[in-house]
Amino acid sequence: MTTQTTQRDVVLVVDDSPDALSLINDALEEAGMDVLVALEGRQAMTIARRIRPDIILLDAIMPHMDGFETCQALKQDPALCAIPVIFMTGLTETEHVVRGLDVGGVDYLTKPINPDELLARMRVHLGNARLTQSAQSALDTTGQHLLTVAPEGHVQWATPQTHALLSRANASELWLEMSLRPQLADWLRRSPAVNDQLALRGLDYALSVRLLSHQSNGDYLFKLVDEQRGTGPALLQHQLGLTTREAEVLYWIANGKTNKEIGEILGMSPRTVNKHLEQIYPTLGVENRTSAAGVALRIMVRE
Repeated sequence: MTTQTTQRDVVLVVDDSPDALSLINDALEEAGMDVLVALEGRQAMTIARRIRPDIILLDAIMPHMDGFETCQALKQDPALCAIPVIFMTGLTETEHVVRGLDVGGVDYLTKPINPDELLARMRVHLGNARLTQSAQSALDTTGQHLLTVAPEGHVQWATPQTHALLSRANASELWLEMSLRPQLADWLRRSPAVNDQLALRGLDYALSVRLLSHQSNGDYLFKLVDEQRGTGPALLQHQLGLTTREAEVLYWIANGKTNKEIGEILGMSPRTVNKHLEQIYPTLGVENRTSAAGVALRIMVRE
């Protein structure tokens, strides 16, 4: 007999009012959630870094470090930036609502809080966060060097492979903030096109970023490119010990091209393409073009 454990959502509630904390705590615990509490922003940041919550309920007006500053700090921390933040406040002026959304809040509730409305909105944002996390986990497992960047140049999220490559290039936290961020912000202000590439300055190890897409939330999706490793046919030639022509043929096989199409691209006959494939298969230890393409894709996907 197996016992199925249902994971409980962890909620961090940040409010300097004990009465408000008590009301919200009771409602969330009754709904089956685990609740962490903080009385001000700095305390909230410490707790969030130690025990990463699934969602944060944040009072806007607090002493020392208010909710707007706290949310901004959360969104600048790569480990915490994906956590959805719902603002709670008695402020109803449009400027405060806009400010809360500008610093990264996903929603805004006016005090006094209605527990049923709060729970309904939380479920929506928890669901959205799980979908985002699932997509990011899928990207993490593909081995790709991907990262998302805000318009002002801050790195919002990156795969483990990206962090590893930056570490190999000795990219410090100081370099990320003082060099990478302004380089990306300046480049994005010039509206680069998809597939445009920027060589990064200030590193001993040659890296560049290639723009893949502009996301619906305003962020940009980039691929970090290891310039010292090579790309495309050159990468396959180096990794697999192929000749230049064999590597070019294999590259286009991996891109789904037929022998006729490859011949037109490379200026050779389909028969010559096939003769190259007859040499490629034993070198790779495979028997057909599908398996050969699989070998090539496993190498190129790590680019």
